[in-house]
Amino acid sequence: MPHRIPGIHHITAIASDPRANIAFYRDFLGLRLVKKTINFDDPGTYHLYYGDEAGHPGTILTFFPWPGAHRGRRGTGEVSVIQFEVPAGALRHFTLRAKALGLEVSGPGEGVSNERQLTLFDPDGLQIELVEGAESTGDPHAIRGFHGATISLEGYEATARLLTETFGFKLVDEHGNRFRYASEAGGIGSHVDLLCIPDARRGALGAGTVHHIAWRTESDETQLVWRERLVALGYNVTPVMDRQYFHSIYFREPGGVLFEIATDPPGFAIDEAQDQLGTHLKLPPWLEPKRAAIEQILPPLE
Repeated sequence: MPHRIPGIHHITAIASDPRANIAFYRDFLGLRLVKKTINFDDPGTYHLYYGDEAGHPGTILTFFPWPGAHRGRRGTGEVSVIQFEVPAGALRHFTLRAKALGLEVSGPGEGVSNERQLTLFDPDGLQIELVEGAESTGDPHAIRGFHGATISLEGYEATARLLTETFGFKLVDEHGNRFRYASEAGGIGSHVDLLCIPDARRGALGAGTVHHIAWRTESDETQLVWRERLVALGYNVTPVMDRQYFHSIYFREPGGVLFEIATDPPGFAIDEAQDQLGTHLKLPPWLEPKRAAIEQILPPLE
């Protein structure tokens, strides 16, 4: 296979209050707000990007915050859990901080593959799991990036074939109705769990649910190879879309989850210096002439 998917590029979810969202992900979890822009398809809405210091692929969680948005419903056909990796010993730090802030928290306890994890819920009810990795040589409490994600499905076999026969993932663990697949690349964001729950109801989009999961590809050239391959397999794939900081194609996998394949370049430093990331409202060139009108619509963040 000439190209394989190395892992998760980013995950995009829906929120309601943007200020509560920033308070949880930046101020509590300690992620960096690496880009403050707008939803290119709905310019009256923010698009907030969180990640590590540089916003490397595999660390990026993004949100469309629609003030007053109704709560979504967890169920099948969606990414139901987002996992972040933290250094060994960091769970106590996050547990104490969560309890001090009155946040709903469960654990620490043992998860898949005997991993120690802590379960949290963000202000909109999105389930977040912090999973201990190896010792850190840097900040002992800093989130490194994605550990993985859980996709809830009515049936998992067709999605599993896409992951293994097309993406190049391998089945690495199995617990009852949970199946873990991992890329050969290893490292941050390199695995995903398929949770087969045929009796569960279908999920519904809204605040507290994941809109889509994006997978990494190295370049524009490899992205076009992926598009051709997916179209040949019968998937309805969008044309390449310019998302300013990466280029994207989208399609629905067999279980109904919206998949994206996004390029690693150009990254978030194309319009802000790295030490300034996330400090200014950035608009794509085609919307810059409408900046004044857009800024009037957007709610204040701080």
